[in-house]
Amino acid sequence: MAARPLVARQPNERLQALIQEAGCSNAGLARRVNMCGAEHGLDLRYDKTSVARWLRGQQPRGRAPAIIAEALGRKLGRTVTIDEIGMANGKNLASGVGLRFSPTVLGAIEQVCELWRSDVGRRDFLSGSSVAASALVEPSRDWLISAPDAQVGRTGGPRVGASDVAAVRAMTQALVDLDHTYGSGHVRPVVVHYLNSVVSGLLAGSYREPVGRELFAAVARLTELAGYMAVDTGQPGLAQRYYIQALRLAQAAGDRGYGGYVLAASMSHLAAQLGNPREIAQLARAAQEGARGQVTPRAQSMFCAAEARGHALMGDARAAQAAAGRAVAAMEAAGSASGSDGGSGDDPVWIAHFDEAYLADELAHCHRDLGQAEAAERCAREALAGHPEGRVRRRAIGFVLLATAQVQKREVEQAVHTGMKAVELLGGLRSNRGAEYLEDFQQRLEPFGEEAVVREFGARLELRAA
Repeated sequence: MAARPLVARQPNERLQALIQEAGCSNAGLARRVNMCGAEHGLDLRYDKTSVARWLRGQQPRGRAPAIIAEALGRKLGRTVTIDEIGMANGKNLASGVGLRFSPTVLGAIEQVCELWRSDVGRRDFLSGSSVAASALVEPSRDWLISAPDAQVGRTGGPRVGASDVAAVRAMTQALVDLDHTYGSGHVRPVVVHYLNSVVSGLLAGSYREPVGRELFAAVARLTELAGYMAVDTGQPGLAQRYYIQALRLAQAAGDRGYGGYVLAASMSHLAAQLGNPREIAQLARAAQEGARGQVTPRAQSMFCAAEARGHALMGDARAAQAAAGRAVAAMEAAGSASGSDGGSGDDPVWIAHFDEAYLADELAHCHRDLGQAEAAERCAREALAGHPEGRVRRRAIGFVLLATAQVQKREVEQAVHTGMKAVELLGGLRSNRGAEYLEDFQQRLEPFGEEAVVREFGARLELRAA
């Protein structure tokens, strides 16, 4: 019998450091891993010798690395990933972090926490990555066909209660308000550090089933916000990772409606920004199918409006008009349901902001892309009339949409005057999205570059940028 070739292994210094940090003996860790495995239906029989082999560099098979990471995480009171314990073995390396719709809740926690940790560490692979359309559409298919998570409650780690979930929700709303007013460039670092330092510890804690569902719902919303802020700071490749994980967290929460929102309001808009109109419509349709019968008319209106934008970008006026018609009808139904007080009725907090002004904004985009200048101008004015002063970025985009419609009508002087209103608002924001809208408007002015008012506009922009 031939001798088995020797394979040189490197000592697992990452695991050694975590065991020391946890104040755990080899036998103690083995016992904790066996107990944790039993909770997941695994009959593990590790002992101190097993741990010694891991420290010498041996890689246990199957689900064992994830169980080891969870056991150490419980002892440390925070989430520990298989990358941290030196057992990623190429499966959890930089390039793939956050791009997978995990089949298990444990895997979802591990993946999203690794994403936050990598983001805080400003890993180059995150900021430099590009967006693949398939990376947006494939998770939507996983979401559509995945069975609900039977259980999300956990034992071990600090107890997490309803007050902790309420704190996450309050922090999210405060960050949303700051983002609307000042742009994501000012706010996103705070969001990411909060996710990595506080929220990861909550996910690794101990919570009963109802609190666990609420926790996943709250974390899904904050993760989606971090993704939107990545878009607004010019990092679309990072945004797609956050959106995929927000979709998975919504699944763990048992909230199909919010999962649809992530597809239609987040992923489809990212696809729009990247010029993938077919994917826009696909994602919006997936949202409608996957959340059918589980969302309010207001949410349905937003899903249909997103689909309309995809059709408009593809130049399909008939399909865009049909989807827009469904969006308007759903918004009218939402208005009837809310009553005379103007409230949002039974709407969840994540869709309450989508009002007639936001819908008009979406339709203005559709008419712009179809070259329907009169309708685009009308909808842009409706949006601006409805957006409150606090929606600074949204108002700036509204002025750019209005100015663009005026250029399409060849009302150049009026367009420049309107465009300056957008410039003034954007001056107080750190928003890449706003800058992109303004750049698009400048390109539309190029055919009129010899007119004095256009030259003056360009000069004023150069002075502001200096």
